[in-house]
Amino acid sequence: MQHFNLEDIENMSNLYRLNLINSVTGYKSAHLIGTVSPEGYENLAVFSSVVHLGSNPALIGIILRPTTVPRHTHSNMKSTGIFTLNAIHKNQIKQAHHTSAKYPETISEFDKTTLEVEKRKNFNAPFVKNAPIQLACKYLSEYHIKENDTRLLVGSIQDFYIADPMLLEDGWVQLDKGGVVTINGLDGYAVPKLKERFPYARPKQ
Repeated sequence: MQHFNLEDIENMSNLYRLNLINSVTGYKSAHLIGTVSPEGYENLAVFSSVVHLGSNPALIGIILRPTTVPRHTHSNMKSTGIFTLNAIHKNQIKQAHHTSAKYPETISEFDKTTLEVEKRKNFNAPFVKNAPIQLACKYLSEYHIKENDTRLLVGSIQDFYIADPMLLEDGWVQLDKGGVVTINGLDGYAVPKLKERFPYARPKQ
């Protein structure tokens, strides 16, 4: 087993450290976040930092990297107050990853990939067509993390849509039935397979 200490980490090349620290903590969720600017420009970006914050109320968190460069997703959700979360299907991996390319604000990633816009109800932010899970979210607040100048964005789930085979009778969503992918590091995509599901754990049981 290889060992790295803090001095080793600090002396690594930027790329090696970036790959190592982003992948060593394990698989992460993979989402496409859809937003629209006040001027009507649609934006789509892949994120691997979406986390569950609570179920009542239904809250999610997103870690945003330092805003030293334009972050169109962030500015759009703050300006309009809404965004969508779209799980990535295994057939969408290549196109989803391309949304990480840095296009100008006036260029929609939908126009630079084969991913298609899907509009729902009166929700103005774009969903991704054929995404197995689609969530309509409201931007609530954000918290600055001073240690590395990142931000925790907090949103609430307003509506969501789940492909039929994934939703079980007890409300549990079996992701592998929908071909949902996960992210390993910054650029590795995997398709997890359910091994086993256990009942609620109690002492001495």
